[in-house]
Amino acid sequence: MTTSDMVRELCEKQNISLAELCRRIGQTPQNFNKKLQRGTVSSEEMAKIAEVLGVKYEQAFILQNGEKIEINND
Repeated sequence: MTTSDMVRELCEKQNISLAELCRRIGQTPQNFNKKLQRGTVSSEEMAKIAEVLGVKYEQAFILQNGEKIEINND
């Protein structure tokens, strides 16, 4: 699943349009759509999307021993 697929599915499950999501994260739909098409949405932008929609977003490396190296957005 691509980042674009993830964002679109999240919008669908949260009953929000992509344009409304863009407004909430402070980006124009044109700019954000280009990022989705290129696959250049940053982890910070993904965390912001999660924040405005009230969901959790995780990004981490998980070592063989189970230890996680992750971004802390708190």
